[in-house]
Amino acid sequence: MRKVKVLIVGAGPAGIAAGLQLKKVGVESLLIDRARFPRDKICGDAISGKVVDVLRKLDSSILSELEKSPVQCASWGVTFVAPNGKALEIPFKKDYQKENHHPPGFISKRFDFDQFMLEKARERGVEVLEGFDAQHFERKNEYWEICSAGGQCIEAGLLIIANGAHSRFARMAGIHKENGHYCAAVRAYFKGVDYAHPGHFIELHFSRSFLPGYFWIFPLPGGLFNVGVGMRSDKVSRKKIHLRERMMQMIEEDKNLKKRFAHAELVGKIEGFGLPLGSKRRKISGEAYLLVGDAAALIDPFTGEGIGNAMLSGVEAAKVAAEAVRNGHCNAELLQRYDENVYRRLGRELQLSYKMQQLVNYPWLFNLVVNRASKSETLQNTISSMFEDIDLRSQLKKPGFYRDLLFK
Repeated sequence: MRKVKVLIVGAGPAGIAAGLQLKKVGVESLLIDRARFPRDKICGDAISGKVVDVLRKLDSSILSELEKSPVQCASWGVTFVAPNGKALEIPFKKDYQKENHHPPGFISKRFDFDQFMLEKARERGVEVLEGFDAQHFERKNEYWEICSAGGQCIEAGLLIIANGAHSRFARMAGIHKENGHYCAAVRAYFKGVDYAHPGHFIELHFSRSFLPGYFWIFPLPGGLFNVGVGMRSDKVSRKKIHLRERMMQMIEEDKNLKKRFAHAELVGKIEGFGLPLGSKRRKISGEAYLLVGDAAALIDPFTGEGIGNAMLSGVEAAKVAAEAVRNGHCNAELLQRYDENVYRRLGRELQLSYKMQQLVNYPWLFNLVVNRASKSETLQNTISSMFEDIDLRSQLKKPGFYRDLLFK
């Protein structure tokens, strides 16, 4: 039986980040995944500024290699389309077209991005075992025994669980699907979409017929586009919405989208996926285990972005795991520090995003902000700054912000 100090279950962005951080501080680990790479992961494919920040601190050379890689295209901003059809372009960086500016974010198919990250981790000495489908977890005295369906077993002193939204271990640990804190989504790849923004802005369309959900268009390398819709699961259930049908209906009937997709072609099929939202605080650690990424339900409730929070939680888990292994104490009480660290970093942001998600129920507010911002460079700059400044973003949940818009 193989014995390791730290076993990371899941080789997506969260698990890779944890493995890189442990390698960086000299703690033995093994990273396992049931798949053999490259493998697809159904996702929106947007890689946010938080990913950029995590990589810059974790290993800036990986970020430099990603920036030069053909698997991604740099994204410099977002376009919001309000329920009234008016569009508002918000750059993530002011004067983003100047030379020597580093991209604030990227868009890359998860098939390519996850393979890229796995290769970079291996190059830096992270040990990865593919094709290990962890089916059985048993706590034995001071260690975990993890066995595959084929009977192969590993003994680990501490587990970092990074195997996604449908993690069996996460359910054992008490993380269950709650429709009010879960998003249902579908995505497809198209080619031939009418799109010409030089900054590869991602697009979020808040159509009145689909509130409180949204429709997205994300440009990818090679002329492809990740296109999809998402809505909170309790709303989907209550409204009896068939997401695949509604997405195609919006493409065929929305006057703006219909024109954009007039010559577009579906590549492959429409795929569905679920997003466990970080709109409530959960217990994400226990006796010799830490939950990270989607297994810990840390997806942003407003944007649906999860890769950045996944990688951040992976790094934080590795830091706590390294300290626990060195001190020889992996009990639940001491590992609780991980929960505190994660929610100190993300808690306020996640709650604010939850409030912003609820604001989409009031389309007139959305129209108001977009109408005023389209006429005010100062307001545009303020909204742009909100992507980096959580204090500024908190203004969006205050009635006074909208009162000022109405009467100024």
